[in-house]
Amino acid sequence: MAAGSGATTATGAAAGTGEEKDEYVKPFTPEKAKEIIMSLQQPAVFCNMAFDWPARHWTAEHLSKVLHGKQIRFRMGMKSTDTVPQFETSCSYVEATLEEFLTWNRDHSSISGPFIDYDYSKFWAYADYKYVASLFEDKTDIFQDVIWSDFGFRGRNGRESTLWIGSLGAHTPCHLDSYGCNLVFQVQGRKRWHLFPPEDTPLLYPTRIPYEESSVFSKVNVVNPDGKRFPQFQKARRHVVTLSPGQVLFVPRHWWHYVESIDPVTVSINSWIELEEDHRARVEEAITRMLVCALKTAEDPHGTRAWLNPTEVEEPSHEVNCRYLNRAVSAFFDHYRTSKTADVQALRTNGEHMKKEEFSVHALMEVEQTGSQNLIVGTVGEQAPSPFGPDLVPVLPSSEAPSSETESMFKNDGNGFVGKGGEHFDKLHCSKKPRLVSGRENEIVEQTASNSTMGPSQTFISTDDLLDCLVNPQVTKIVAQLLIQGRSL
Repeated sequence: MAAGSGATTATGAAAGTGEEKDEYVKPFTPEKAKEIIMSLQQPAVFCNMAFDWPARHWTAEHLSKVLHGKQIRFRMGMKSTDTVPQFETSCSYVEATLEEFLTWNRDHSSISGPFIDYDYSKFWAYADYKYVASLFEDKTDIFQDVIWSDFGFRGRNGRESTLWIGSLGAHTPCHLDSYGCNLVFQVQGRKRWHLFPPEDTPLLYPTRIPYEESSVFSKVNVVNPDGKRFPQFQKARRHVVTLSPGQVLFVPRHWWHYVESIDPVTVSINSWIELEEDHRARVEEAITRMLVCALKTAEDPHGTRAWLNPTEVEEPSHEVNCRYLNRAVSAFFDHYRTSKTADVQALRTNGEHMKKEEFSVHALMEVEQTGSQNLIVGTVGEQAPSPFGPDLVPVLPSSEAPSSETESMFKNDGNGFVGKGGEHFDKLHCSKKPRLVSGRENEIVEQTASNSTMGPSQTFISTDDLLDCLVNPQVTKIVAQLLIQGRSL
C-alpha cells in the first residue's frame, strides 16, 4: 500500500508504478471504457490503461527542458492547517520557471529569484489549471502524448487537457465542477483525493464566493473541519483514494473533491468530458454569474479582488452577463431543436403540468433530474454486469477521520479486491444516477442558517449570506427550470 493512503489504493501491477503488464493489451477497449464512464455513478480508478502513453514521461524535470525557461504562474499557499479553506483569493502568486520551482523544492530554500520570500517549510507551490494548448502553443506535436481516445473519446488529446504541477502540501479547496465529468491521469508523485457524492451537497455548505464559473466551493476545510460552524458536515460520506503514477481517476459529474499533493513533486493531467446535462448547467451558471456580480459590485464596485477568483480574467459587467445568460438559454434551445435525445415539446408538457401543480418546488426538481437521467444513461436494468476488478477499482466510503493512518480498505486475494467486511467488489454493479433527495430540505435550511458566524440572536445578514441562499445549487436549478419553461411556452 502506498504510504499515507486514506482509503483506497490499487496494488501490484495495477499501481502503474513501473511494471508494465506482460501482454501489451489494455483491459478495456475504447468503446467499453467510454460505456463505463458514461454509466458509472461512483469514482473509480482505471489501471493499466495508460502504460504506453508518451505523457507518462511528463515529469516536472522533463517538462522543464521542454518549456525552455518559460514563465509559469504558481499559486503559493500556507502549509499550516486552519479550519478556513485556502481559497485562491487568499493566496499569493509568483511567476517562475519550472527550473526555479525545482531548485526551490530541492534545496528547500531560495537565496534569490521568485521564491525568495517563501520559506519552503511554511509554503507550498502549485502551477494549477495550466491549459496544455496554451502552455505548449508553439509545440503542438506534444498534444499527441495524451491519448484520451483510449477511453473512447475520439480525437481528444492534450489539446483538451489541463496540467497540474505542485509541491508537497499543494491542494485545491473542496469544490464541485458544474460541467462534465473528469478524467485525471497521474504522471508523477501521488495525490490524495477526498470525494463526496452530489446528494451530500447540503452537508458541504456550498458557496459561490469566491466566484468562479463552473466551480461551486465548500465553506468547509474538509481535512480540518470546524464542527461548531458546520455541524452537518459530519454526516457527509467521505471517499478517499490515493492516486499513483500511471493510474487514471474517473470523477463523476458533480462529485465534490479536495485534492492534495502528498509527495515532494506531483504532476497530473486531466480532461473534463462534456455531458448532455452541461447545456442546462450553463444556464444555471449564467444565472449565478449575473446575481453574484450584480450584488457584489453593488456592495463594493472596486473590491472585485476579494470575491472574484483569479482565474476569472473578465471584469464583471451587467451588460456582458445579460448577453452571457441569453447566449446560454439560446444555446440550450438550439441544441434540443437538433438533438435526437430530447424534445422541446417535453418542456411545454412539463410546463403545463407545473402550472396545474402551482409550480411545486419538489416537482420541478423531480422533472429536471428525471429528464437528466434519461438524457444520459437511458434505461438501466436492475442488475448490470460489474465492471470492477483489478483494472477498475471503485472508490468506496472511508472512515470519518481523514487521517493518513487510516487502514486501507482494499486487499487483493487474487480474485479481485476485497473490502474490510470480506465482500468482493466484482459483485458490485453500477447503480442508477442518484436522485435528488427531497427529504433533505431541513439539512439545506440548517446549512444556510449555519453559514453566518453570528449568533442566533443577531440579525445582521450580509450580502454573502443572501447569495448563499439565492445561488444555492438547488435554487439555481429551479430558477433555470422556470426560465426555460417560460421561454418554451
